[in-house]
This record gives sequence, C-alpha cells and structure tokens, in this order.
Amino acid sequence: MFTRFLAVFALILACAAVPVRAQDVAAPFDADLQRLAEILGGLHYLRGICGSNEGNKWRSEMQALIDAETPSGERRTRMMAGFNRGYNGFQQTYRSCTPAATVAIRRYIEEGSKISRDLTARYAN
Repeated sequence: MFTRFLAVFALILACAAVPVRAQDVAAPFDADLQRLAEILGGLHYLRGICGSNEGNKWRSEMQALIDAETPSGERRTRMMAGFNRGYNGFQQTYRSCTPAATVAIRRYIEEGSKISRDLTARYAN
C-alpha cells in the first residue's frame, strides 16, 4: 500500500503540473493540494517518531509537490501552512509512537493515495 501511494504520488507530480497561472489565482484542486500537504506534514512527524528511519522523505515529497505545482504568493503560503499544520498537530498530540499513531499513519497513507488518484484521474492529460 505504501509503495502504491508513492507511485501514485509520483504520477500526480508528473501529470498535475498545469500551465503557469496569474499569481494567487486559485486552481480548482487547491483544497485537495492543501489537504495533501497537511497529510505529508503529518506523515513527516509521525513516521519520524515511529522509527521509520526515512529522514526528510516526507518533507522532500512536499518540496517535490511545490516544485511540480510551482505555486506563488498566497497559494504557496497556503500549501506550506498545510504541511506545517499537519506536522504541528501531531507534534502536540504524540511524543512517542503509539498504536493510535500507527493507525493515523495508515489512514493518512490511504487518504493521500486517494487524493493522488483522484487528482490524477481528474486533471492529468
């Protein structure tokens, strides 16, 4: 399941890049991208405390999403805020890996996979 999430996520990064838009113009999929950013932030924190030894993998995935989408101005700020909200929300709740944290990881991977599939199906060429 984790590998499938990464494959779908890579596909969305490759396919979801849209033509350059005017600064701060919202794309129809911005809410989904913001949620995906929040999921990546949560995974960055949770996978770290659960001993996954992935380092900055999820932060790098977020950077790849920003690089692929190339948001500017307020759109970029909202995406980054989503990542930070996901990270900080779990940081305030979990200090160590618990069964609930493991469930949250699984659910976030599932939700992130679904968002990636839906965005790819709807907006890929």
